[in-house]
Amino acid sequence: MGKLNTPKLRTLTQPGVYGDGGGLYLQVRDAAHRSWIYRYSLAGKARWMGLGAFADVPLAEAREAAAAARKLARQGVDPIARRQADTAAEATRAGLHTFAEIADAYIAAHEAGWRNPKHRQQWRNTLTTYADPVLGKLSAAAVDVGAVMRVLEPIWREKPETASRLRGRIEAVLDYATARGWRSGENPARWRGHLDNLLPARGKVARVEHHAALPWQQMAAFMAKLATQEGVGALALRFAILTAARTGEAIGATWAEIDLTAALWTVPAARMKAGREHRVPLSKPALTVLRQVAKLRTDKAPDAPVFPGAKPGKPLSNMALLMTLRRMGHGDLTAHGFRSSFRDWCAEATNHPRDVAEQALAHTLGDKVEAAYRRGDLFDKRRKLMDDWARFCTTPAK
Repeated sequence: MGKLNTPKLRTLTQPGVYGDGGGLYLQVRDAAHRSWIYRYSLAGKARWMGLGAFADVPLAEAREAAAAARKLARQGVDPIARRQADTAAEATRAGLHTFAEIADAYIAAHEAGWRNPKHRQQWRNTLTTYADPVLGKLSAAAVDVGAVMRVLEPIWREKPETASRLRGRIEAVLDYATARGWRSGENPARWRGHLDNLLPARGKVARVEHHAALPWQQMAAFMAKLATQEGVGALALRFAILTAARTGEAIGATWAEIDLTAALWTVPAARMKAGREHRVPLSKPALTVLRQVAKLRTDKAPDAPVFPGAKPGKPLSNMALLMTLRRMGHGDLTAHGFRSSFRDWCAEATNHPRDVAEQALAHTLGDKVEAAYRRGDLFDKRRKLMDDWARFCTTPAK
């Protein structure tokens, strides 16, 4: 006990953790970022409790706080849980906003800009499932690193993608709270230079899994087999492949977007990932698919879905395309993976320029300077490309 003193503390600026004894430590990120933490064990698990910034909490106060927490731990009471309960009760009495309330306010303020209803649902579901049990009743000011870690650690290795998205959503909610004046200071959910020191990078936890794709050399045989499949799901999959469209763009197509005479499909900006209108030239095989599905059309409304689902006025679900693949014995593939097949074919079997292929996939240019000068959408060149792709997909291999 008492290993640190005020003169010595002034010299501790190198990153590290310096013990005072009795579970009290000074955590140093750099000279400007130093804080007190208390380490204890409860139910066989080590816990770290933040006690405040070094600039705000003198050594004597840090020792008093550690002693109080140590007393609770000896009694079998979790000091962190007790502090959060006390803070939540105080916030309720004072009428302060809880994390759950702030999350609802954030979603309400931003969901109009989220084009995909599934995205809105995922936002709510992940916060409700994983964050609310720990953070929900806390005021924004009471959410600290320890609380965020209690949310993330249990799923960081088991569900790395979910955990990574959840961390970003917690960070966004807390940034919103700061902007509204409901909290101040650093965001405890920030990754760079903060949580990246406490958690392994997502890439080291699990390899990124790409959408399974069919080798482009097998496309003709696959398309011939797909043409024998019955149902709207099979037609939608053929259309998505022939247009190299994203699954959501294809199954969400409406008849108002289709111009059969001009052989043109215009996807509005609201349905595009990049938020920009995308014109898709339709090859003869793609038009054939549309004429086939038009014969099944019962809803004559202009905005009726081209590929209707079971519910009136609603399009097919992604699962319909996956079920088609499974019936064909290709359960290992994904509908989205055919965009990779198309891109590989462009690169390995054609002389079409790279930028034409990227424009066909509606990819956003990574080079901002190039993007600034690229005004057109290379439509005529893309029509030749898509005609070649359709011809390749529908010509039996010799």
